[in-house]
Amino acid sequence: MTTADTVLARETDPAELGFDAARLERIDHHFARYVDDGRLPGYLAVVARDGRVAHVASAGKRDLETGAPVEPGTLWRIYSMTKPITTVAAMLLWEEGAFELNDPVARFVPAFADARVYLRGSAQKPLTAALAEPMRIWHLMTHTSGLTYGFHHTHAVDEIYRANGFEWTTPPGMDLAACCDAWAGLPLAFQPGAEWLYSVGTDVLGRVAEVVSGQSLDEFFAERIFRPLGMTDTAFFAAPEHHHRLAALYAPDPQTGRASRFDRMGDAALRPPDALSGGGGLVSTASDYLRFARMLLGGGELEGIRLLGPRTVAYMASNHLPGGADLEAFGRPLFAETPFGGVGFGLGFSVVQDPVAGKSPTSRGEFGWGGAASTAFWVDPVERLTVLFFTQLLPSSTYPIRPQLHQLVHQALVD
Repeated sequence: MTTADTVLARETDPAELGFDAARLERIDHHFARYVDDGRLPGYLAVVARDGRVAHVASAGKRDLETGAPVEPGTLWRIYSMTKPITTVAAMLLWEEGAFELNDPVARFVPAFADARVYLRGSAQKPLTAALAEPMRIWHLMTHTSGLTYGFHHTHAVDEIYRANGFEWTTPPGMDLAACCDAWAGLPLAFQPGAEWLYSVGTDVLGRVAEVVSGQSLDEFFAERIFRPLGMTDTAFFAAPEHHHRLAALYAPDPQTGRASRFDRMGDAALRPPDALSGGGGLVSTASDYLRFARMLLGGGELEGIRLLGPRTVAYMASNHLPGGADLEAFGRPLFAETPFGGVGFGLGFSVVQDPVAGKSPTSRGEFGWGGAASTAFWVDPVERLTVLFFTQLLPSSTYPIRPQLHQLVHQALVD
């Protein structure tokens, strides 16, 4: 029996946690339609309050071709839900005094000392300028470093990334250190701190953690986060004995909209990666990630095991964008794992600033993130909620799953 089998069950009458059980069932009915019409292969949703599971909803298959169902122990590619784990890892080291948030990244990855900033021109002949100030650690955590992703497809620098083999993945044979040196040699999209742009910054942060700790990122995660929290199924790939538990990856068919298998990208999770991606490399289970989210709700502590101080978690879940701006005002209107209106960004998480502006019934101070295959989680300190959603459909912008889940969770609260 896996950890998931023992943890992922309703732990009490939802009414004791302030939920209307019949209203919670609306989650099941709503997302069952996604499965029935073929938009999603399958899904698993978990709603917990005060650390106790109030509702688990699931339907469909983890593998449409084999007919294997979604189960509590299903392994999911969590992609960018790796980012909060990497940021927690870095903040463990920060709490030990290993670095300051204002430290230049080049102190740990020297190649960034010579980074250049895009001014104008084509991807083939860009005109660049020198850094006005160093790229700092907090820039990596807040996606304000000037780094980007090749999959954005909106800027000359994105094109330069793709030309160098960086779109959704990293080039074969390059480890994390080599990737960071390569990124440092590509132009930044803007001066560090000038804008918000979703990027490989968290991957660079993972390399900083490696340099500071003297451990590889997988070793550091296992020793300092996964083993202490009992996250027994989370790793940078699914081991051969667990391949049968790994959900298949899908993308919408352009003609029918139905989920179509995407092994070309999905198979990467079956083997150890060349680069340990702190930005998107982990596979995990719902029960494992629930333990991580409960640790955050608990102010850095879970079941007597403390990873971070409560003030550190609160600081991470504060909006760090200049002037308290939201992403609508400070971010480029590109792909991200969150709406932009009324949402700021902290250290590793999006942070709700104004639920009315975001047109979603969230709480001020809610924080979380999602992954490219339409997974998501959030922690709501006001309502004491941890909510998770897992499926495997790329990209996450395909359907409005996250705002719909917010609606359905909040309407079920009746206390």
